[in-house]
Amino acid sequence: MLGALALVPLAAALAWGGGRLPVVTTSTDLKALVEATGGDRVAVESLAPAVHDPHAVEVTPGQLRRLKEARLLVRIGLDHEPWLARVLRTVDDARFAPGSPHNLDASKGVDLLQTDIARVRGERGVHVHGFGNPHYWLDPANARPITAAIAETLGRLAPADRGVFAANRARFLERLDTGLARWGAALAPYRGARAVVVHDSWPYFAQRFGLVIVAAVEPAPGVPPSPASLAALAARMREAAVPLLVAEPSSDAALVGQIAARSGARAVTLIPSVGGDPEARDYLALFDVNVARLARALGGAR
Repeated sequence: MLGALALVPLAAALAWGGGRLPVVTTSTDLKALVEATGGDRVAVESLAPAVHDPHAVEVTPGQLRRLKEARLLVRIGLDHEPWLARVLRTVDDARFAPGSPHNLDASKGVDLLQTDIARVRGERGVHVHGFGNPHYWLDPANARPITAAIAETLGRLAPADRGVFAANRARFLERLDTGLARWGAALAPYRGARAVVVHDSWPYFAQRFGLVIVAAVEPAPGVPPSPASLAALAARMREAAVPLLVAEPSSDAALVGQIAARSGARAVTLIPSVGGDPEARDYLALFDVNVARLARALGGAR
């Protein structure tokens, strides 16, 4: 697909001249947070869909054109977007160079977890979370520093709307704080519950809501388990009476069913990104869905 992108002219995009500020993000979650902060003063597109393999995002020629027209790129950062380096080389626009005011790494200002894992380089290498686990948006409290960075960056690019961005963010944070209280209360009875996850997406979510992740099915992020390791894990889960197996929409359903049957754990599919389920239509709804599913699963597993 990127070969076709090279046919798009690479001349620098015209400077923004007013109207809705064009923004491109690398995830639907960041898109939702930019929209919450920018409101009707921004037009936002995510390069990646809600459910995707981080190594296999296909950026279309139309998306590349919109990236060249954008005034801001907002990315997850860390090693979560191995595909983005190729896209930016194809665009060849100095505005999106690291450190540019048009290139916002949303991980800055977030307290990262798992920062001591060894780094493996290469765009097609193992997705190892080498600078820290990149799924930081799954702690809803991290929306506070993320939206602070977004509001500050939008305000620099569109100073006339700085007050609008601040007001939008304040309203969003009021709803976020209400949600945090609601979600915390719903999961309070299950604090300390143990879970095995298929993919290592959930340490921030678990830390926020008091879950204990005892193992991941994948021996390394994105690496499928061997039959021997799968059998050993299921046996350990059964022996320890681990009540919960957390899957995602992209998880292998047959694998999840096999582990659940062998271990006796209850499988629940949680949604890692906005739009990964029709109910998870925005950032706050993402947590409404996941908390409700988790509470039902843990309540039934007792």
